[in-house]
Amino acid sequence: MIASLRGAVQSVGGESAVIEAGGVGYEVFLCGPDLASLSEGQEVFLPVSESASMYGGPVLYGFLSAERKELFELFREAVPNTGAKKALEYLGKAVRSLPEFRAAAAAKDIKLLTGMFGFTAKTAEKIVDALKHKLPAVPPAEAKGPEGETYSRAAGALAGLGFKSSEVRSALDEVRREGGAASAEEMVRKALRKLSGGL
Repeated sequence: MIASLRGAVQSVGGESAVIEAGGVGYEVFLCGPDLASLSEGQEVFLPVSESASMYGGPVLYGFLSAERKELFELFREAVPNTGAKKALEYLGKAVRSLPEFRAAAAAKDIKLLTGMFGFTAKTAEKIVDALKHKLPAVPPAEAKGPEGETYSRAAGALAGLGFKSSEVRSALDEVRREGGAASAEEMVRKALRKLSGGL
């Protein structure tokens, strides 16, 4: 079984990347945010989870950290009716802020899981029921870190202005990718420019 890969990114596609390790190119599926962070020629080390395909041959799922791999495995094994592809989708939402995701799941905070992370209410309840006793404890300071708190406050302010949660997440994630903001107020201003088409 392949547990990890170290090598250069050969190509990046819509759902997967090809990593050359030891002269062999391996297709590895990653969650959206992790995939978006890769570029051709980049040297990477990816913990890997291997799964059997109904079409024959193994399928590799890669992660930017061991913590991400652990959460992927938890989603796949503990959440009912969750295969590898769905687990990867859930991970892509959770990596917006892993400390806050863990804290929200442990606290059964359905509102935060739907508002900040974009899970449906039904999925959030399913995740909470499955993971509430399986996630590691999160120190309060880490769960309420400055970046996560800024994001949450900005998301709440934009939602209060009537924007849809999907629009809010898209705009805030774009602001983060461009370097973020020093305060929730600044993040709201930058996000509003995105939401108004840059005007």
